Amino acid sequence: MTASLPPSPLNDAQRQHVDALVRELNEQQLDWVQGYLAGYRAALRPGGEAPSAPQPQGAKLTILFGSQTGNAETLAERLTEQARAKGLEVECLDMNDFPARRLKKEQRLAIISSTHGEGDPPDNALGLHEYLHGRKAPKLPQLQYAVLSLGDSSYEHFCQTGIDFDERLAELGGERLTDRVDCDVDFDEPADQWITALLDKLAAAQPAVGGGASATVSSGPAAGASQPQSQYDRKHPFTAPLLDRVKLTGRGSDKSVHHIELSLEESGLSYSPGDSLGIYAQNDPALVAQLLEHSGLDGEQIVTVKDEPLTLSQALQHHLELTRLTPPTVQQWAKLSDSSSLHSLVDNKRELIQWLHGRDLLDLWQAYPVKGLEAQTLVDHLRRLPPRLYSIASSQAAVDDEVHLTVAAVRYEQRGRAREGVGSTWLADRLTLDDSAPVFIDRNKNFRLPENGDTPIVMIGPGTGIAPFRAFMQEREALEQPGKNWLFFGDRRFRTDFLYQREWLQWRKQGLLSRLDVAFSRDGPEKVYVQHRIREAGAELWRWLEDGAHIYVCGDANAMAPDVHEALIDVVASQGHKSRENAEQYLREMTRDKRYQRDVY
Repeated sequence: MTASLPPSPLNDAQRQHVDALVRELNEQQLDWVQGYLAGYRAALRPGGEAPSAPQPQGAKLTILFGSQTGNAETLAERLTEQARAKGLEVECLDMNDFPARRLKKEQRLAIISSTHGEGDPPDNALGLHEYLHGRKAPKLPQLQYAVLSLGDSSYEHFCQTGIDFDERLAELGGERLTDRVDCDVDFDEPADQWITALLDKLAAAQPAVGGGASATVSSGPAAGASQPQSQYDRKHPFTAPLLDRVKLTGRGSDKSVHHIELSLEESGLSYSPGDSLGIYAQNDPALVAQLLEHSGLDGEQIVTVKDEPLTLSQALQHHLELTRLTPPTVQQWAKLSDSSSLHSLVDNKRELIQWLHGRDLLDLWQAYPVKGLEAQTLVDHLRRLPPRLYSIASSQAAVDDEVHLTVAAVRYEQRGRAREGVGSTWLADRLTLDDSAPVFIDRNKNFRLPENGDTPIVMIGPGTGIAPFRAFMQEREALEQPGKNWLFFGDRRFRTDFLYQREWLQWRKQGLLSRLDVAFSRDGPEKVYVQHRIREAGAELWRWLEDGAHIYVCGDANAMAPDVHEALIDVVASQGHKSRENAEQYLREMTRDKRYQRDVY
């Protein structure tokens, strides 16, 4: 039932602004606003005084985030805003900006960290992680702390960095304010529950503050308040119409890479070069049909997904993870199937991870049948289909209300069946010009162009890792920034796989691109990759670094990124006449100073 509103004394723009603010508030925050306004109304009466904001009570809460793609930072901002709304004094910091030795003085600490690669800390958390696990780590008997960990349960070392921080702080004498929560890719709900539990614990320990209007927020600005606001976000995606799709790879290529253009018109969404676009894709209808045929379940049967009634076919195609198995899913399946062999597999974590590689739900169902499985039980035991994130390949300064992507369609055969990537093949094959894609902006403040447009940059992006660097160049061209630009690009063959070749050669011709080094691994008798080109250009690269250049790496995290990192260590050591240890320290300092940034996946 909608409450009737009195006639508004505001104009349309003011009312829309107030509506947008109100939609962002939860019930507790609305109650606080009502109390605060009541105090101001009382102050307007004769003899009344405007309520003054008391100083926050109790120990300050320090919030540290370790983030590779921006999710942990977003949650840290969410915690900051809600803590301030409860009258807590809060400081929110990137782990890179937190002096590790300050830990001895901290009384209340909240850590929010993702896990990168195979259990590694994100780049901006590496320094604090090493300090805490080193010999110089202090005893912390005064510390109360809480940890929220982000990860992907399909990986062996799920949420390992958060686990490391949690266990190490306890070993050093810290006391948990609330239990650690390990979030999978669908992190919003468990993260909100953790935030609520933490703030309830802190509020209960706060000295009493007077009621009514005196229970105010601290005067500091909300974290991230400078970002333009839109009604669309991860929880409420915008349906972006497909404008164009062009195949980038040539005839004869064994890869299928597409340039995708979507419209953001009337969304209010904005992005910066370095951000990603989150897309809620759909599973292949053919796979859904195979699952229904194998199970004997009726696709028209009604099930519920988060209280929403859907047909089973709709749930499987739009909402549930079918192509990637995770250990928790298999553990639940072992209970359903009551298979002793599957229970044995689940008990051997390393063997389970190896078995899961390349297998999907249909493989699991065929290998370990479950008789009489009900449709709702199936739905309840599957992970939600997470959004797919793609590096944005455009600058809004150049393309206005459009967003461009560079998408490699994933297709392969395994165990006698054709397999496909969920998001990539939906975008490349099944999304038509009459269709729209549910999207949101996934901000990545750890992958940004230098604030000073004179600063030289070095971009290392093999394959589709070239996407954000197209955005970088469009931005620098549109803003007429004079800084030098150097690209290292690699792929298989020059003739078929040089992505955006015409644009890069044009930028090189006009002088915007100062230097271009390419490596095509299948064109010669020996395979040559970008790390080889980096070493070959070591003397010039070192001069750029000493002149203050920023380095950016985008692409594969498993092989490319470590190989490129080793090549950079070699360049710094050989050209800078440093030991390996000092070369590694040089790159750590570049990371700390945000001169060495990576977007790897």
